[in-house]
Amino acid sequence: SLLPHSTSLRLQPQHPSLFETTTGVSLSFLALYIRQHTLSSKMNNINGHGGGRRSAMASMDFYRRVPKDLTEATSLGAIMSIAAIAVMTILFLSETIAFARTSMGTAITLDENDQPQIRLNFNITLMDLHCDFVSVDVWDTLGTNRQNVTKNIEKWQLDEEGQRRIFSGRNREQREVVHEEHEETLEELHEDGEQAVELTPDNFQEFLNEHEMAFIDMYAPWCIWCQRLHPTWEKFGEEVHKLRMPVGVGKVNCVTYPQLCKDQKVMAFPTLRWYKNKEMILPDYKMDRTVDALVGYTKRKLEMEEKYKNWEANNPSDNRMKPSAGNSRPEHPGCQVSGHLMVNRVPGNFHIEAKSVNHNLNAAMTNLTHRVNHLSFGEPITKLAPHMEKTPFMRKVKRILKQVPEEHKQFNPMDDKEYITSKFHQAYHHYIKVVSTHLNMGSSRGAESFNDVNSISVYQMLEQSQIVFYDEVNVPEARFSYDMSPMSVVVQKEGRKWYDYLTSLCAIIGGTF
Repeated sequence: SLLPHSTSLRLQPQHPSLFETTTGVSLSFLALYIRQHTLSSKMNNINGHGGGRRSAMASMDFYRRVPKDLTEATSLGAIMSIAAIAVMTILFLSETIAFARTSMGTAITLDENDQPQIRLNFNITLMDLHCDFVSVDVWDTLGTNRQNVTKNIEKWQLDEEGQRRIFSGRNREQREVVHEEHEETLEELHEDGEQAVELTPDNFQEFLNEHEMAFIDMYAPWCIWCQRLHPTWEKFGEEVHKLRMPVGVGKVNCVTYPQLCKDQKVMAFPTLRWYKNKEMILPDYKMDRTVDALVGYTKRKLEMEEKYKNWEANNPSDNRMKPSAGNSRPEHPGCQVSGHLMVNRVPGNFHIEAKSVNHNLNAAMTNLTHRVNHLSFGEPITKLAPHMEKTPFMRKVKRILKQVPEEHKQFNPMDDKEYITSKFHQAYHHYIKVVSTHLNMGSSRGAESFNDVNSISVYQMLEQSQIVFYDEVNVPEARFSYDMSPMSVVVQKEGRKWYDYLTSLCAIIGGTF
């Protein structure tokens, strides 16, 4: 109908077959013309020839639609589409799971802690050292040298099973005993005979057999305290003889007879020990070293025995006031010392040493075998009293530590370990590296604040121990040397950011579609 009528007439030839062929070609060209005309109209609409605001917006389209008439669906395309959907689904799930999970990461940075001191917590059991001789000393490279630290330190006397039996109280400065000065020399006192019998390994047991009650001074000639005691001890022997007390007074030279003193477990000089029925009675005498004090102690010991309760009634020559009877108790030379120290953040050490202001220690009998019940740096977070575990800070600590791997919990690696020395003149020395550690179990934002609800600062330790041998004249000590690391370890949760997750999803879509 679009062709002119005259054209239709001219296309009618005399031969019918030729006419049919010509007509078919004309119809094909006609259909193509119509299709191109329609497509041109649609493209004009898309390109904005329709005018108005829509045309201005459409000109900014980066994703222009291809007409459906120019696309064709195939079987291969369907297979590729299904494969793409499957791959995208798997990748979507993998990225989502990775985004939901968190991992634990570590980093090493410079320690920015500006606190001048750090807290050192300890609880140590000395298995063969009496609390009276335990001294805690502190030394560091800044020149700090504190002897027998008493602040915030407690001592407990232990029984033979290692259980706390007697509270020795807060560590305090040792009381200096009173010594008596005499006008006579020891030689002058010996002019009328020695009342304090010199004992040897040959007559020691015989002396104990002869005297049901005995009071013996075990000394070393080089000991200054022993030298000051010699005249007092001789006068005490004379007083016992004068009062007719049923007590034998003797003395043992531990330098001349060292094995005898080792057998009697003499740890310090002078040791003034009471014997009853050939058995030593502990604790040893540790009061004033005057004649009156020694006589009073002897009277109390006698009055505690029913057999000698009325000994003074048979000796009316003595009109002194009767002293009150004392109580004897079994004693084991074990001590538990615990507390905390504030030490400078520089290399140093604290050591437990056998020391006394009233004795010279016997180096041959000083045994520093010990058990470390607890040793840590910083605020204590383990082995606390029940009432301290319920504080808000400890609840926060427990919540955070549950998320920290075990390899990052080296807060107290020495706890519950025993360090036994089988011979004298040796002791364990411990070398500790202290590393500041920041635990951040919240969102990672760099350096965390100590007050953050998901962050705490603690100290980890690296420890090595070895036995150190001492000369025979030196008293061993259990030494704990520490050194602060200048580096800090940061342990924190690490997870993917939300924008990283979205970028991965877009990459999956763009790379697969």
